[in-house]
Amino acid sequence: MKTSLIKKSFVVLCSVVLGAGFLRAEPYVEGATIKAFTAKDQHEQEYRFDAAATRYLLVSHDMDTGKKANGALTALGKDHLSEKQAVYVANIHGMPGIGRMFALPKMKKYSHRIILGDDAALIADFPEQTGKVTVLGLEKGKVVSVAYWDPATEGVNNFLK
Repeated sequence: MKTSLIKKSFVVLCSVVLGAGFLRAEPYVEGATIKAFTAKDQHEQEYRFDAAATRYLLVSHDMDTGKKANGALTALGKDHLSEKQAVYVANIHGMPGIGRMFALPKMKKYSHRIILGDDAALIADFPEQTGKVTVLGLEKGKVVSVAYWDPATEGVNNFLK
């Protein structure tokens, strides 16, 4: 009886673990619908993704690329992203506490809005290329294009047309 219960428990546990792996969605591709999300910006203000008001979603996946993107976006002015109906998300998930102590106050100095991606599941939904910012073109919350911006060598406006 006890052995049977242990075997059944083991089978259920294995099923849950294996099933969770299959439930993990792949990163967004053309035709996918962006899931609704909320996050804080660099000024600790809440942001709610608005599918109707967003044409471009930019996501930096690492600190070095994020710094370069922030430099380029700052040069374009405070309202540039909002005029293009673009939202910029910076991945801060996994950033150690000591790094946050220095990075977050620096982010507050940028005039453009930076949505802080502090959720592993949110960030995992976005495709990634090393050293580049993911740029998703959107129509009513559906992905119509996937591109990658290198803020060290390219202007962002080529991606926001």
